[in-house]
Amino acid sequence: MPQLDEFEIKMLDILQRDGRMPVSELAQEIGLSTTPCARRFEALHGAGIIKGFAAMLSRRALGLMVEVFIQVRLVSHSDGSPESFIAAVQRMDEVSSCWTMTGDHDFLLHVMVPSVDDLNGFVMHRLMRLPGVRDVHTQLVLQNIKGPGHVPLSHLRR
Repeated sequence: MPQLDEFEIKMLDILQRDGRMPVSELAQEIGLSTTPCARRFEALHGAGIIKGFAAMLSRRALGLMVEVFIQVRLVSHSDGSPESFIAAVQRMDEVSSCWTMTGDHDFLLHVMVPSVDDLNGFVMHRLMRLPGVRDVHTQLVLQNIKGPGHVPLSHLRR
């Protein structure tokens, strides 16, 4: 675990909420002058703690009205199926995130599509037809209560 001081923790907390804040404003917010703040920012970026910045888009405003989580179970793990599945999922634009999991299913996918018909086409004609896929379990998101989330920082203050 990295050893971060209170200035760096404050910096990360602020940047998670407003990644476009100029360094001069960030410095003022955390109580440093601009040059030391910029150095710390560059060090955090160089260390891979700050991975980058991206615009947060509204899926609904872009016509993606259906959001689901799909659990996927493979037939086998010894025949190259996991690698083949991962490669296929990385090419699927509808899949915004994919995780390997413990438990009854091997993968968890976060998928966004315009309609239930599009979801049906994605699951039945693309996902289920991938080599090695045994079964899928789809859960429709009714309402997003919190997220996409921030990275918790409180453990760094211990």
